Amino acid sequence: MRHVIALDVGGTGMKAALVGADGELLHQARRPTGRERGPDAVVEGIVGFAAELHAYGAEHLGGPAVAAGVAVPGIVDEARGVAAYSANLGWRDVPLRDLLAERLGRPVALGHDVRTGGLAEGRIGAGRGANRFLFVPLGTGIAGAIGIDGRVEAGAHGFAGEIGHVVVRPGGLPCPCGQRGCLERYASAAAVSQAWAAACGDAEADAADCAKAVSSGDVAARAVWQEAVDALADGLVTALTLLDPDTLIVGGGLAEAGDTLFAPLREAVRRRVTFQKLPSIVPAALGDTAGCLGAGLLAWDLLDTSTTPRR
Repeated sequence: MRHVIALDVGGTGMKAALVGADGELLHQARRPTGRERGPDAVVEGIVGFAAELHAYGAEHLGGPAVAAGVAVPGIVDEARGVAAYSANLGWRDVPLRDLLAERLGRPVALGHDVRTGGLAEGRIGAGRGANRFLFVPLGTGIAGAIGIDGRVEAGAHGFAGEIGHVVVRPGGLPCPCGQRGCLERYASAAAVSQAWAAACGDAEADAADCAKAVSSGDVAARAVWQEAVDALADGLVTALTLLDPDTLIVGGGLAEAGDTLFAPLREAVRRRVTFQKLPSIVPAALGDTAGCLGAGLLAWDLLDTSTTPRR
């Protein structure tokens, strides 16, 4: 069965799959990145994992994979196939595409993890059928993927979509990026966790606990939650003013709160728009499979000779 290797490398773990031409996940596997052993060990682990998947396909699916796609965090030079920098994994300027291609003997595509997940959500997930979409996962931080006609825009230097560092509260909380008042300091899952822990006096409380308290009518929780929703709405309206998307896809851990997030968020965005066209605001559909599915799409794009390969 014709298939590709898809690898989604995170800060602590790797998700992998063998993906058929129709997007079917034919085989799935997970393992730790082993980052505690250093960046060289992480790279060796990625290459070795890909080789094992290659061998599995040859044995169980009638032949080896025809290509591979890999999504990694941090700064990624997709054109050169270089994992330029990752604070979590500790690497710099790793020619990951070439290392994998040499080991596998197959073409390899390298992509940024959020943009790759956004590619999957846009083509086969919540944004399917939208010519323009914005994918915003709300996790420890906030990033974004700008979808245009079935591809995701990387930008001139690979930084497109970094909505988490749009300043929504000038002079506000300091951000590790060097600015003050960045969106992710107010509306990420980490920010909500921190604010709710302080408000309720429980250092172990997190964003999920805050969402539950909101649902139960807790006044303090509602205040914390609304502050995050308002900040997020401010950032999203800035983005939709610039990008004019058909669909705005919100994912990540905070989106798991469902209508507790989406009902007030849709209303907050609606109140803020003036001349802008209000997009559909929808939850991500693919969950933690988005990265693998997106990496698979990158791999299939390499083999698509009828169109220019998408990045």
